[in-house]
Amino acid sequence: MSTHPIAIIGAGLAGAATAWQLARRGHDVVILERSVPASEWGSSHGSARILRYTYPDPFYTGLMVEARRGWDELEDLRGERLITPTGSLDYGATRDPAALASVLADAGIEHELLTATEAGDRWAGFAFDGPVLWHENAGVIDAEETVKTMVTLAVAAGVELRQNWAVARVLPHGDDYLVESESGDTVVASQVVVAAGGWLPALLGGLGLPQEALDAFPRLEVRQEQALHFPYRDRETVWPTFINKRSDIQVYGLPGGRDAGFRGQKVAEYNGGRVIGSALEHDRVVDPARRERLVRYVADALPGLVPEPYAETTCLFTNAPADEFIIDRVGGVTILSPCSGHGAKFAPLLGELTARLVTGSDSPVARFRPLAALAGA
Repeated sequence: MSTHPIAIIGAGLAGAATAWQLARRGHDVVILERSVPASEWGSSHGSARILRYTYPDPFYTGLMVEARRGWDELEDLRGERLITPTGSLDYGATRDPAALASVLADAGIEHELLTATEAGDRWAGFAFDGPVLWHENAGVIDAEETVKTMVTLAVAAGVELRQNWAVARVLPHGDDYLVESESGDTVVASQVVVAAGGWLPALLGGLGLPQEALDAFPRLEVRQEQALHFPYRDRETVWPTFINKRSDIQVYGLPGGRDAGFRGQKVAEYNGGRVIGSALEHDRVVDPARRERLVRYVADALPGLVPEPYAETTCLFTNAPADEFIIDRVGGVTILSPCSGHGAKFAPLLGELTARLVTGSDSPVARFRPLAALAGA
């Protein structure tokens, strides 16, 4: 058995969760982070991510029920709340609130299916045009504080954190792996977990994987998304999170939290940003045409907001086919990519599933393992 640590590439939500889960099992771990944990250049920065149970696929709703237990434990260990309860609204012709309500009913999750009039009476800041699903167990995750909490717990359990350590490649090194940084530093690792988010497409070819694994790996699409913060007309009103899917646009929103002074709603178009090759092309420039499209939406669909953004940001979505996650391995290299803009809410559980795969205690969800049929996977 190798005496070298398990190297985790990336200290976002997925990497931090995995480090914490491996460390609490007694494993030697080093985190290699290209900048700092929850960097603004990645997908885990800021204070506002949606936690919800609404999925058309019952599998993900059940996974969220399991993940919530991990959140409860993490908050207990931190001693402070990481999730702000808000409840959530789902509506729009292509969101199909009735179908979502059926999934929640089967999972035993409290919810209400309302008419547009009923919902409008309760949430005057929205312009509803059809049925609306409400479930009160939803909330807003403070992503940045979650990362910091998990990294702190991991370091307290013996994990080494190396910041400003940008990985260039991973090479086989006998029974181990040699991880090289862009500046020429090296780490010898017994195994490698790659939780690189939007950097994964650029890094994938340098992980020492066999060609058959590269050929079989799902095609990833990285998008530079943008979110705008709009002020509340009535700052005394408590807003929920929401997802509105229409035939012409798909939008989500949530209270902006610390990111924008707690004075407005964060609103974004789902997969409305430009496609880029990898996070290396992330320029953090908000596209004026896409900004105007979202402003028009707010003016039309959210009368409770002033349609004049007072803050804006960009972030990365790394999309996999069918919006699935990837937790798979070839030899001693595990790739963790909770893709498609909906992985944050599962963070503690994703770390646990990855730790199980890395340690061989059991195999995680089969649908997350596109490479499992390959020899040595």
